[in-house]
Amino acid sequence: MNLNRSHRPSARVRLALLLSLFVLFAGVSTVRSQSPTTSPANPTPPAPAAENQLTAPTSPSSPQNPADSSASAVAKTATGADSKTELAIQDSGTTFRLRVNLVQVHVTVRDPSGKPVNNLRKEDFLLYDQGKLQTISTFAIETRETRRAKAEAAAKTQVDEVEPGKPASSVIPDRFVALVFDDTHFEMADIANVRVEVGKFLDTVAPTDRVAIFSTSGELTHGFTSDKEQLKKTLLGLIPRAKFQGSTIDCPDVTFYEADQILNYSNTQVFNVDVQDTIQCAFGGDQTQIASARSMVQSASQRMLVQGETENQYAYTFMQDVIRRLGGMPGERVLVYVSPGFVTTLAQHIDLSTVVDLANRSNVVINALDGRGLYTPDLMGDISKPVNTNNYQTAGLKASYRIDAQNEQAFVLGDLAYGTGGTFFHNSNDLAGGLQIIGAAPEVSYVLGFSPLSQKMDGQFHTLKVVLTEKRKFTIQARRGYMAPKKFKDANEQAKEEIQDAVLSKDEILDFPLQIQTQYFKADDTSVRLSVVSHLEIKGVHFRKADGRNWDNLTLATVIFDDNGNYVMGQEKLVTMKLLDTTYEKLSRSGIVVKSTFDVKPGRYMIRQVVRDSEGSQMAARNGAVDIPN
Repeated sequence: MNLNRSHRPSARVRLALLLSLFVLFAGVSTVRSQSPTTSPANPTPPAPAAENQLTAPTSPSSPQNPADSSASAVAKTATGADSKTELAIQDSGTTFRLRVNLVQVHVTVRDPSGKPVNNLRKEDFLLYDQGKLQTISTFAIETRETRRAKAEAAAKTQVDEVEPGKPASSVIPDRFVALVFDDTHFEMADIANVRVEVGKFLDTVAPTDRVAIFSTSGELTHGFTSDKEQLKKTLLGLIPRAKFQGSTIDCPDVTFYEADQILNYSNTQVFNVDVQDTIQCAFGGDQTQIASARSMVQSASQRMLVQGETENQYAYTFMQDVIRRLGGMPGERVLVYVSPGFVTTLAQHIDLSTVVDLANRSNVVINALDGRGLYTPDLMGDISKPVNTNNYQTAGLKASYRIDAQNEQAFVLGDLAYGTGGTFFHNSNDLAGGLQIIGAAPEVSYVLGFSPLSQKMDGQFHTLKVVLTEKRKFTIQARRGYMAPKKFKDANEQAKEEIQDAVLSKDEILDFPLQIQTQYFKADDTSVRLSVVSHLEIKGVHFRKADGRNWDNLTLATVIFDDNGNYVMGQEKLVTMKLLDTTYEKLSRSGIVVKSTFDVKPGRYMIRQVVRDSEGSQMAARNGAVDIPN
């Protein structure tokens, strides 16, 4: 009989403890971006040759009306923010009050057979923030068709310099999938099958998805791309890369699982079994050598514990690196962890909770796939390491330890997935089907939006729970929480934080109307001037009336990403408005146009623009695309 299981908490208790740990740590650590000159998470470094223009729009097919002329004149003469200027544009530095953030939760619902449920309504969902029921203020159904429509709408923002009205051929990526392979724990038999099935999955990747490949050893890396053939070539290099290789026959034969039991759980049964095996393999069954055997088992256990924890640490550390990289991508972020699983010690539960906490902070969902497929316990152990003793008294117990270790390997995969609102696919040889479930965008998903009630500006992690109003045998996949806004002492820091979050989102926000167009002009084969023209309708913007004027500030952040979602450049502008009533009426009819210009090279780019006003705490965000041929 194995006494170990009495020391192990149940799967439900383990998950509860894990969630408690990352909620606890949420108040301790904060994810920050890398250097502002290289990090994709920093949307506002100065752009080269940035041109600032602010005008009222005019119709190319009709004479300019008086309102357009007046507004244009005001804008063109505005060179500063003095007390008489009605409109001015300058470098960023605006301050504004905290906006009541809209938290959006993407939810996938599957029936018992694993198929997406597509006929649910807003009334079918209940959403809890920190255990308190929230009002779902926005509701949308997202399908492959709606994703394609959004991509096509963004592509239409390009105005071709040769063929006006011709849409861009770029497809804006809105989903980033990092495939992380645990090559430090995989065995060759399993990893060969994984390579084949992942290759099939890559053939099905959608045009709006970008995929990257990583391995926990750090030996296999390919950045986000839509080039499926290049990803398949990278996949060919996937082989087992264990950091520590034991001899064919070890004496004492102490596994990592057994070392964990002996040193962390004081399991005397496991210790005595290994002592008896050592007497057989090292001393020919001489029981007078029991003291020496005990010393050898103790030393071997310490060595194996260090080696096993080191290999686990490689996996945890590398996952954190991938999560940080994913956290800077402008769209939905998924980490697909393909692994046979591994035994994790008590001390490393904190490392596990750190990974889960970082993923939740970075809005990254971890989906896990057990690469062993349909799992059958291996009674005989690794055939490359034949049994080194014929001790019939311990053979049965040693086999039970191998089974326990192989079963426990899956626990860490479930903890990673369930702790981040992801999916754990296991106990099936249909790895290709599993990859479709955890790697591809679902056919149908629901987007629930809410403005948190009694929101505290504590910058802490808030737990979320989504349930259905009627008890059905459906599986719900949704994020486990979000980071609440933090109350900054410096309002400029608050502004940057909120705009940055919006820039790295894929969602369009339309608190007030915003339209963007992209144009480019080639100076030569290597130099291109890219213009982003923004038309803002200020009629729905909340102004503050004081001293006979209408006051408000608009902050415009424009960020350029390449075709694979990597940050290229960006700039931020401040539009200061102190409008007399007559000017306000004119601009309410015509709107205003802001033109931002960047010097880029030929290529495909996606544009993300976020506009934020100071008085009404409103926001608008739009996506665009441009394809500049060589």
